[in-house]
Amino acid sequence: MKPANSFFFLIFCLSLTVCSHAQDSDSTGLPGDNFSLQGALEMFKKASSPEEFEKLINEKDNGVNNLDLNEDGETDYIRVIDKSEKDAHVFVLQVPVSDKESQDIAVIELEKTGNETANIQIVGDEDIFGEEVIVEPDGGGDESSYLNNDNQFAIAHGPSAEYAPIDTRIVVNVWLWPAVRFVYRPAYTVWVSPWRYHYYPGWWRPWRPLGWYAYRPLRVRYYHPYVIVHTHRLGYAHGIYRPARVTSVTVRARHAVAVNNYRVTRRSTTVTGPRGNQVNRKTTTVRGPGGNTRMRSTKTTVRRRK
Repeated sequence: MKPANSFFFLIFCLSLTVCSHAQDSDSTGLPGDNFSLQGALEMFKKASSPEEFEKLINEKDNGVNNLDLNEDGETDYIRVIDKSEKDAHVFVLQVPVSDKESQDIAVIELEKTGNETANIQIVGDEDIFGEEVIVEPDGGGDESSYLNNDNQFAIAHGPSAEYAPIDTRIVVNVWLWPAVRFVYRPAYTVWVSPWRYHYYPGWWRPWRPLGWYAYRPLRVRYYHPYVIVHTHRLGYAHGIYRPARVTSVTVRARHAVAVNNYRVTRRSTTVTGPRGNQVNRKTTTVRGPGGNTRMRSTKTTVRRRK
């Protein structure tokens, strides 16, 4: 091989290595890598009903579901179960991993807030994603920092934790989404998927799960226009779901090491601001190739000190 060709070949190999490491650093190594929360919200936006939504998240071409929780070499079917109370709905996305156990993957929380207004979030299950991951439509604003109870100051970005005014997030009204209008019709019958382990709809055909490098681009295409946030906005709906949450002992045990390794990388610090408000800031450090680390996300909660 000529020196010039050898040089370009070396550059090509280095570029592949850099790209590989960049993609690797996005992976948590948890089951949640194989499910797109943003994609699920996009499918809910497109669907005309919860039944159609269930079909959309399970279609291979949509690239939302790539889970294989029971490790049988084929993707899992995700069923959707609606639980409703007053003006709130929770749509549980659940995998039957055996004839005796099921595991919640995520829950879509929906609340009607006015005659023609409704808000929505999807929350990824902590046993699947390592922690609760909350995603909502992106209305703009800054969710990485939070206003205090006086709506004047906030913890700004960076380690200095200086206080500065910021914009709040705009919460998107999803009333015009077809499925939202559908479930608030007077004649709506609450959807509970009839499918269970080894008993699935005739149109569904499982496939061999894609590797991370192949599946990652399918996830990325759904990132916009959705955003990860750190506030449960729909308290009533979330309260309906928590007592009904279903987990699998088998799934938890199978991924316990990976989940625990993920959680121990989280660092928590408390900053006391004006008027005695306290901000608890949690950051995640992801270990990349060669032992390198980087910050992955920041979670901030606000409470007033008594």
